[in-house]
Amino acid sequence: MNVLLQAVLLVVGFVMLIKGADWFVEGASAIADKLGIPPLIIGLTIVAMGTSAPEAAISISAALKDSAGIAVGNVLGSNIMNVLLILGITSVITPLAVQKSTVKIEIPFVIAITVIFGLLGLTDNVLGRLDGAILWLLFIAYLVYLFIMAKKGKPNEEDEKPKNDNMVKLVIFGLIGVVLIVVGSNVTVDSATEIAKIFGMSERLIGLTIVAFGTSLPELVTSVTAGLKKKADIAIGNIVGSNIFNLLFVIGTSALITPIVYQANFLVDTIICVATVVLLLLCLFNKDMKLKRYGGILMLLGYAGYFVYLLLP
Repeated sequence: MNVLLQAVLLVVGFVMLIKGADWFVEGASAIADKLGIPPLIIGLTIVAMGTSAPEAAISISAALKDSAGIAVGNVLGSNIMNVLLILGITSVITPLAVQKSTVKIEIPFVIAITVIFGLLGLTDNVLGRLDGAILWLLFIAYLVYLFIMAKKGKPNEEDEKPKNDNMVKLVIFGLIGVVLIVVGSNVTVDSATEIAKIFGMSERLIGLTIVAFGTSLPELVTSVTAGLKKKADIAIGNIVGSNIFNLLFVIGTSALITPIVYQANFLVDTIICVATVVLLLLCLFNKDMKLKRYGGILMLLGYAGYFVYLLLP
């Protein structure tokens, strides 16, 4: 009965996280629009951060509860899943074209920050406040890059005009979203930790699989929908942007709040995380600069192999 209860709580937690992030983005985007902030800037910041809100809430909550396995595993698992599983599924549905700036700047940047993250963790096996500050400086540099891209009029994201509602309603909507994210993250971490204890699974495994999948659902829905609508830039841009936010904003913020233990096993996951993005880059090196179906199949096979590795004793 306890297993069933924890499983139900886990699902409830995920639903609260996803709906909370959705309502927060909708409310915050509309408020920003009313205050005269350009839609480009809204898309590049608030919407992008919103899709990473579940990861942020989970990792920060887990770090505060000394559940380092879930805090770090959630981010690494989400980033691996975003590329191999989500882009794999999306590109099998339809080939995905990508902009030159994504191939030349953003994807290499993801590779670089993942390597930096691994090196910071390996230095003393702890991601401390100094490490968090370094990740945040890189995050600020990325935001500056986004603003420059927005001014040049070359962003990867699509402008969407928020609905015209009154300010009080929007504020309430946004606040409810934040409350759902916070409460949902607590429920998810507690239930995931309890499930790990019941089945004798490590928090790392739970974080890399179940929790990572739950927090990656917004990216999955966004990318598959964008792929079906033939809006490839949104599909790939959403994943690349989310991976950057996860490593720099989520881990950076978590480490600034409280030191996080970087377990020895995470080195392999970090290397795999780098390898997945290198694979994505290699799959895009063709005359059409597209992630084609064969690339998607290769990525899905890669994720299947990684999942089998996780299950090995």
